[in-house]
Amino acid sequence: MQADIQHSIIHQFYTNDGQVGLRVAPDTLAISDEVNALLAELTEVYQAKPSKGYARFLREDDEHEATLASNFPELLEQWHRQQLPFVEFSQESAKLLHQQLQHYGILEAGFLVVSSYRERGQDFLVVAFLPSQDGVTIAPDLSVDRSSQLAISKVQLAASINLTEWHEEPESTTYISFIKGRAGRKVSDFFLDFLGCAEGLNPKKQSQQLIESVTRYAQEENLESEQARQLRKSVYDICDNQWQQGEPVRVQDLSEQLRESVPVERSFADFNQAQAERALIEEFPTDRTTLRKLVKFQGQGGGLSVAFDQDLLGERVQYDPDTDTLTVRGTPPNLRDQLRRYFGIDS
Repeated sequence: MQADIQHSIIHQFYTNDGQVGLRVAPDTLAISDEVNALLAELTEVYQAKPSKGYARFLREDDEHEATLASNFPELLEQWHRQQLPFVEFSQESAKLLHQQLQHYGILEAGFLVVSSYRERGQDFLVVAFLPSQDGVTIAPDLSVDRSSQLAISKVQLAASINLTEWHEEPESTTYISFIKGRAGRKVSDFFLDFLGCAEGLNPKKQSQQLIESVTRYAQEENLESEQARQLRKSVYDICDNQWQQGEPVRVQDLSEQLRESVPVERSFADFNQAQAERALIEEFPTDRTTLRKLVKFQGQGGGLSVAFDQDLLGERVQYDPDTDTLTVRGTPPNLRDQLRRYFGIDS
């Protein structure tokens, strides 16, 4: 993590007799190699999460159904304006989370990490609830002892707030990123209530709109099949690179990079401007899983799951639309071994 950590603190949540308790830290952590390693690992795990959402703080005119209102944004503003010490800000934030846990009846032991840092000329605040797990450690005298350890790889409640964007672009809907849940009332919804924010742009919807826009662009520009394939691949590679860096996609930058790999008379940016209501917004976050549709065919149903790179169609993979038949020449080694063993063929 190439970042300048300014403040970092950890508060503990514990369970006892069916209740969740809070133990706040009296002071920030001394910035050390261990703290840097902790934040680096947390950042790496956070960035690797396949599905993240984007949000903004609630405004007075918002219609929000949060059962328990949060004044986290107010506390953050007071700290950011140096009207509140970081320790007190983090302690009050921990108390807010404690109230939410009690209100929803959630019995969850773990540690709340609150850290501020500066990276690439911008200020960030990361707020993460890290679950704990019992582990075994070796003491200096070589005795064995049990201890409570951070399960960073299992983090599901975490958010990163771009403080610079929040103040310089208050109308933005993407200055907060967070880990999204999967189904039902998502765990992330509870965490958003604690932070006092609401989801802004949906990366999956934005990514699907990009795919549809790229498809129309290839059709209207009458690109040959190989050019269209290269266009889709280039779009995926550019967006994937942005995703890995935790950066949004900008239409103008995307258009300029596409001209280098797929030179077309009308640029993608010009095409997008002519799309009226279907036009992509200038800057938006993407979803990596959704964007794979640009370079892969995949589907499942009836006990069958199939996925392959699009450039294999017409080569190793043939499709007959009349009979709805897919023919694959050359199976993956691990699948071939399973099939040969099943039929009793020496491999």
